[in-house]
Amino acid sequence: MTTDTILLLEDDPAIAATVAYALEREGLAVAQARLVREARRLLEAGGPQLAIFDVGLPDGSGLDLCRALRQGEIAGMAELPLILLTARGEEIDRVLGLELGADDYVAKPFSPRELVARVRGLLRRSRRKTPAPAGQARFELDAAGQRICYAGQWLALTRLEYGLLHTLLKAPLRIHSRGALMDAVWGHSTEATDRTVDTHIKTLRAKLRACTPGMDPITTHRGLGYSLTDPAGR
Repeated sequence: MTTDTILLLEDDPAIAATVAYALEREGLAVAQARLVREARRLLEAGGPQLAIFDVGLPDGSGLDLCRALRQGEIAGMAELPLILLTARGEEIDRVLGLELGADDYVAKPFSPRELVARVRGLLRRSRRKTPAPAGQARFELDAAGQRICYAGQWLALTRLEYGLLHTLLKAPLRIHSRGALMDAVWGHSTEATDRTVDTHIKTLRAKLRACTPGMDPITTHRGLGYSLTDPAGR
């Protein structure tokens, strides 16, 4: 069995050693970098199946490297699963990271076991990524017009429903926690709660099912959040 390699970009030696130990105990190989330029060289050389980037580094930001990945600046790495490590109080880093295409984030201080579980889950989901079968219902995004087409029909969405579906579409393999969805859609509003997210997901589901009865492209992950499981939804 081939061992998955995780690229870890972290400049704090204690955190890097703890994360590397936890990953290696799970049978994963770890390639470590302390600087953005070192991580970029490792990515250009190819090989990692997943990356973990700290946000603040001595020579730049993990957010900039995330942007470079998703924009295709590093050959063959545009779809690399990516987890960001952020400071607990830096909400802007988490929101920006998700908008740039990171698949998940973990706030410091964090449990190494939780990070390993997220790594395992993301690796499993990336392996299940398959091309959409011919004739399957597809999403089309008109970002300029802030509208979304599903199964050939333009959806009549509220602003918040559009924000939720747009967020899910940007990373269909990711399980989006309710907190992450609140950050991305409601921002700093104090009115949004977990129940608010659930209610809007319910109305969004009803509109999608009206287009394709018997199909539900949104999956609920109990205790974790939601993901868009239609592989054509991107």
